[in-house]
Amino acid sequence: MKWFNLEDNVNLLSIIAAIVLVVATIAVVGLYVRKMKTEKSSGELKEGVEYDGIKEYKNPLPIGWAVTYILMLVWAIWYFLFGYPLNSYSQIGAYNEEVKAYNQKFEQTFASPDKDTLFAMGKGIFLVECSACHGITGDGVNGVATDLTIWGSEAGIIDVIKKGSKGLNYPLGEMTADNVTGDDVISVAAFMAKNISALHDTKNPNRVSQGSESWMICAACHGEDGKGMEGMAPDLTKYGSADFVVDVLNKGKQGFIGEMPAFNDGRLTDVQKRAVGEYVISLSKDN
Repeated sequence: MKWFNLEDNVNLLSIIAAIVLVVATIAVVGLYVRKMKTEKSSGELKEGVEYDGIKEYKNPLPIGWAVTYILMLVWAIWYFLFGYPLNSYSQIGAYNEEVKAYNQKFEQTFASPDKDTLFAMGKGIFLVECSACHGITGDGVNGVATDLTIWGSEAGIIDVIKKGSKGLNYPLGEMTADNVTGDDVISVAAFMAKNISALHDTKNPNRVSQGSESWMICAACHGEDGKGMEGMAPDLTKYGSADFVVDVLNKGKQGFIGEMPAFNDGRLTDVQKRAVGEYVISLSKDN
């Protein structure tokens, strides 16, 4: 180690501080030793202040103390604004710079990933970030969390209509269960799957016409076009696509077992969110 490497701000400040402390200590000790030998107390005594026959003089604050106090304030301000650590090496800062550089490299490497790459990436992220609640296979761990093997399919629409949804932290809040009942559940799901969602298909085409009438119940929050009335509710035109999953990741979701946090804090890049979306949608492709 180069103890006197003055190009390193940490070493430079340490050396300066050490020199100042040594010089100040010698000066102060020398001053008061001389005073102890030559000076005697004098001045006006304080009225009514006496302890065991010992009285106290009305002495002003020593100039040296006042100057030292002011110099310490100046030093603290300089140290905070211009000295270490704000103007020198920071381990946290270096880490943040490394993460930033890595993320930029990642974005460049995976700027246009193919479908297989996205699927593999999404699966890996899902197993790390999502499987704790949704299960390794995405089935919701026996109903504890949302069953993603139907989520994003027509069966998922039916499930939400029957059970309700805690919502995606949207202004209109929770969607309660049984807004639509009986055969209308299947009809509304068919209409949404065919004419609103990104699925553009239904297993019950004969019910689409009936579902268009019952859809008005859903339109009260989602709008007639299903786009969520300018952010008041989820945009259901994205349902069945990776974009809908990305919306959930960005906003977070209230669930029946707790809250799924929003992944908009830098944990996942845009490419990684899209990859998770592609993987999650693949789980329900057969439903």
